[in-house]
Amino acid sequence: MIHYHGTPITPRAVLETLAGEHFCISYADPRDLKVCLKIGQSLMLDNGAFSAKTRGLPFDPDGFYQWLDPILGHPHWGVVPDVIDGPEDQQREMTATWPFPKSLGIPVWHLGLSLDYLCELVDDWGRVCLGSSGEYWNVGDAKWQGRMDETFNRLAKTFGRLPWTHGMRMLGQGLERWPLSSADSTNLAVNHKGVSECAHCMAKRIDSENPPNHWNPRPVQENLCFM
Repeated sequence: MIHYHGTPITPRAVLETLAGEHFCISYADPRDLKVCLKIGQSLMLDNGAFSAKTRGLPFDPDGFYQWLDPILGHPHWGVVPDVIDGPEDQQREMTATWPFPKSLGIPVWHLGLSLDYLCELVDDWGRVCLGSSGEYWNVGDAKWQGRMDETFNRLAKTFGRLPWTHGMRMLGQGLERWPLSSADSTNLAVNHKGVSECAHCMAKRIDSENPPNHWNPRPVQENLCFM
């Protein structure tokens, strides 16, 4: 699994000790962009829609594209704009605005949307980001785990060999059962000052945690209604 460490990471001297890592840069706060372009193996360029939503701000896809244009290129990739908690029709409208080659972007499928739409995105793009929102907001709780099981059951059944899946806010699931291809989190950025190990050591420990690379279908408990 490729481990993308969220930014900003402060102070700058700490960020510079992380040369060779993979980084996530958000359009909502790109202050570390130049440094990470210089020292990072690859960058995940997030559209910032989640940050805009949590701050009660409008999301500006045109501004995101203008910011992305001069820096987008392999091995870096961008998160295709999505509508947080929006229905599938709105998601389709937003993904249709992507102006760059599809090989340079990954669309977001939110766990609350239909599994048919998930497969539609994989068919069209080849890769997909898994986003936790709505009733599946809490990464790691029992409801979220059940939905992830459903998700990988369906992917395995439909495609056989699993497509590339990126887990948004899911680096903490690095030792769990879901065979994510990559994941991101802000764990290091938020918590490195409160732990005894250095940020570089913390990053290496996180990087060493990998999920299995295959999926064994799991039974999923149906929701029960009690009268």
